[in-house]
Amino acid sequence: MAAGGSYSIVEYFGGDDGYRCGYCKHENGNFSHGMWSHTMTVQDYQDLIDRGWRRSGKYVYKPIMNKTCCPQYTIRCHALNFHPSKTHKKTLKKVNRFLSKGEMPVEKQDEGHEGEPMDSVHEEGIQPPSQEPLKIDHSEVQDITTSSDTDTTNSTAPTTPREDAAPVPAEKTPSATPKPGKGADPNRPQCRKAKDIRKERRLQKEQQKQQEAVSSSVNPAPKSSPNQPKSLEEFITESLPNDPLHRLEVRLVRSNPPSPQFKASFDASYQVYKLYQMAIHKDPPDKPTESQFKRFLCDSPLEAEMAPDGPDVGYGSFHQQYWLDGRIVAVGVLDILPSCVSSVYLYYHPDFSSLSLGTYSALREIAFTRQLQQQSPKLAYYYLGFYVHSCPKMRYKGQYRPSDLLCPETYTWVPIERCIPRLDISAYSRLNENAQTGDARALKELGRALVLHRRTVMPYAAYARKRKGSNDEKEVEQYASLVGQTCAERILLYRA
Repeated sequence: MAAGGSYSIVEYFGGDDGYRCGYCKHENGNFSHGMWSHTMTVQDYQDLIDRGWRRSGKYVYKPIMNKTCCPQYTIRCHALNFHPSKTHKKTLKKVNRFLSKGEMPVEKQDEGHEGEPMDSVHEEGIQPPSQEPLKIDHSEVQDITTSSDTDTTNSTAPTTPREDAAPVPAEKTPSATPKPGKGADPNRPQCRKAKDIRKERRLQKEQQKQQEAVSSSVNPAPKSSPNQPKSLEEFITESLPNDPLHRLEVRLVRSNPPSPQFKASFDASYQVYKLYQMAIHKDPPDKPTESQFKRFLCDSPLEAEMAPDGPDVGYGSFHQQYWLDGRIVAVGVLDILPSCVSSVYLYYHPDFSSLSLGTYSALREIAFTRQLQQQSPKLAYYYLGFYVHSCPKMRYKGQYRPSDLLCPETYTWVPIERCIPRLDISAYSRLNENAQTGDARALKELGRALVLHRRTVMPYAAYARKRKGSNDEKEVEQYASLVGQTCAERILLYRA
């Protein structure tokens, strides 16, 4: 449970059936576990991506690594120690030449994200649940209580009720007119809880600060000392005159809950996405609909959170917009989490495909991570999603060094240089070489996993006693093993 009293709430959907792979195009070789996240704290999502999970909209999935045709390894870059490669420097110079002189390269390809299936085939690369997730009307749910039937020893079941996020629809009670002298005055506005008012004020302040501080043009970074190589920030601004021919502005807007700036630019952003999907990924015109765009790139389970030791913009889901001479030409979809900036997707206007905007945006996002780390020291990594060694077009992610891959058995990080020889031999590999190392957060006590049943939080052991004859233990155990003991004791698994 987050400090503000919020729970993460999920529905687990398993993952026994194979489906089409977006990498090798195998018709039923792609396998993954999935769950629908109605709401999620940023710390829980940080812990989940550190166990190989990843989100697409509100659907969170984890490849079955030793079964899927193209194993997908979570990859992270050490942002503070990153130095651009020769290819990266060429991309930065190419963009700067365009900005300063208007020179547009002849080649029509994106060196960084060309043909990248993972982030684009949101309907082929992952399989959303066949059944519909619960329809939630938060106004119908008064609160979540904690079960008194919690006999598990040292149970970590929370005792603070959550007041606004249960996904279980409750029947509306008929509203009765209060008797004179009793109850609320129906002629006055409904009272609001102080907690909700404080939360709204925090978000308003954050959005104002975000608009003032983050929506800014590129500013030159401080010069490195003579004996030091140029920094990434210096390469980004190198050769840019004070009055360039084109002006590029990078704006960060919160997408969930949507800020006024996000709402104002929504249509322009969607139009760029639609053009991108049709031109770069050959989608038919009727496929990239507005509802699909919202579901895939705007909806997010992550709650907006502020922390005393966090970045000024707060945690949660954002769109980083690239405005060229007053119009959007590219958008990077990002999650800002306690330890990292996680890249979700990038789309750009096809007219600028020769500028290698995939590579350029990744470099800008690494620089952005470094900027946030100055405000929040533990936020030091840039996550690039999945690295797929068996798909040559996906290997470019390994060029952002130093970087690590996540071992699929121990959930420890291993430098990519040590992983590649193993992956050259086998698409699936236990990357950690120490045979004694295990999963530090492996499931040990299923009974302590938290479930949400009839709007009541309880350990699974208490739920199983209440539901004698219930046959869901195998499913709950599979879920808890995949999220790990720590998350299983914090995240609420919905039980009908």
